[in-house]
Amino acid sequence: MTLEEFPFPNRLERDALQFLQDHATYVELPQKSILFYQGDICQNILLLTHGKLRLYIQDENAESIDLYTLKQGEQCIVNTASTLSATQAVATAEAVTSIKGYLLSKDAVKQLAKLSDNYQSYLFSLYTIRMQSLVTVINDIQFKRLDQRILEWLEKQNSSVIQTTHEAIANALGSKRVVVSRILKELEMQGKVTLKRGIIILKTDT
Repeated sequence: MTLEEFPFPNRLERDALQFLQDHATYVELPQKSILFYQGDICQNILLLTHGKLRLYIQDENAESIDLYTLKQGEQCIVNTASTLSATQAVATAEAVTSIKGYLLSKDAVKQLAKLSDNYQSYLFSLYTIRMQSLVTVINDIQFKRLDQRILEWLEKQNSSVIQTTHEAIANALGSKRVVVSRILKELEMQGKVTLKRGIIILKTDT
């Protein structure tokens, strides 16, 4: 995926598109790289063209919960809000895979928004999309049993054989590893999953 294939460039006015091309800086980062930490004030906005980023928050005990996963063709609202308002990022962004993309500085983003009404509309749409994601996270934590949330998380991995750890699932769902391990064992006894080292096999009849 190239910058031109990102959702908004083909809707930019000619001057705005040229400005974007002139001021976007290409970047590549390996898996596990931290784009920014919770509490940082971001200086640039990433336009992700390849790979995935995990956005998560941590409490004072280092317990974490995933907010959402940023995929190629998306712009992170936490990154955007911190950069444009010069306030602390409310989450940490970690590369789930190796990533590629383009960085835009705060000044470049502000100038691009002045040049293009379409880019302004795109920025506003990000808030709507991510607000829906955050509401889903809150509702899941508040109203769904953890065993149901674990099964739904496994189903979203788009494979019946999932390479993961109990700790990774706990981080994603805002729980503790020991609790996730206990529930996975219960699910295995119910015939819904099979547990192996570093692998969870999801039974197709679940």
